[in-house]
Amino acid sequence: MLTGATGNVGSRTLPALLAAGHDVRCLIPDTPAQRRAARRLPRDAELRWGDVRDAAAVRDACEGVEAVVHLAAVIPPTSEEQPDLAREVNVGGTVNVVAARPQRLLFASTLDVHGRTQDRPPPRRVDDPLVATDAYTAHKIECENLVRDSDLEWCILRLADVPVLGPRPPHPIMFEIGLDNRIESVHVADVATAITNALHTPAAWGRTLFIGGGPTCQLTYREFLTRMLAASGLPPLPDSAFSTAEYVTDWLDTVDSEALLQYQRHTFDDILTAVRAGLGWRRYLARLASPIVRASLLRMSPYYNSAQVQ
Repeated sequence: MLTGATGNVGSRTLPALLAAGHDVRCLIPDTPAQRRAARRLPRDAELRWGDVRDAAAVRDACEGVEAVVHLAAVIPPTSEEQPDLAREVNVGGTVNVVAARPQRLLFASTLDVHGRTQDRPPPRRVDDPLVATDAYTAHKIECENLVRDSDLEWCILRLADVPVLGPRPPHPIMFEIGLDNRIESVHVADVATAITNALHTPAAWGRTLFIGGGPTCQLTYREFLTRMLAASGLPPLPDSAFSTAEYVTDWLDTVDSEALLQYQRHTFDDILTAVRAGLGWRRYLARLASPIVRASLLRMSPYYNSAQVQ
């Protein structure tokens, strides 16, 4: 059973699971937006309409399954804008999944649970301290403990940044990351491979593992954002538009996860190629309208003074 099947990671994990020979049941909230998103899912998946916040719906969806891949979550910035909803989904949903007592539970967490670590030499390791810095990280830490404290067979995957490979509305949160912060990304197809391979890898169970893109995907935020903007047909933005603060990003030690799951098949250049392909004609439109788009982005920054000469 797969939760979060219509999300960025779930929509790529579902076809990977099907291609590996699994019968997959998806639990999807019954809303107009989710109904529309579900039309893009493979037809040979079983769809169950229900919410992870509904214990009965979760219990019914878990009936007879061998494993649950639990991806459903409210992530930043929405988790910070609607913390009560986020807690209901993130923590309440995980409580319901654990209570349904599947044979095995693979839980998706995040590298963000390690807090701000730019003052320490990289890479981060899974046994580094956990520090909640916002509602989302507090939820994920609580959920990890719920999963570990259960008597289920479990695997926890802490994901690096997983870029959306297509159109994505901008948000002011992009300006809250210091440009010198280390950040590691991972191609969404590699995350899907890691999840699928974990189901077939006994040594992954009972483990917490980082899932990141490896050395080719380890950048500073300045390089990450500049290259992402270029892939979208846009010029770089001025340093003065960005916070200088530490953010919850870093480079990861993925030696163990790669040895076990053999999922690192894409570089950051591959991510950029996929972003360009996903944007299609919008990229050329963005390039033509780049002065307008740039000005619109800069208006989102709380740090940028439009009177400054760049």
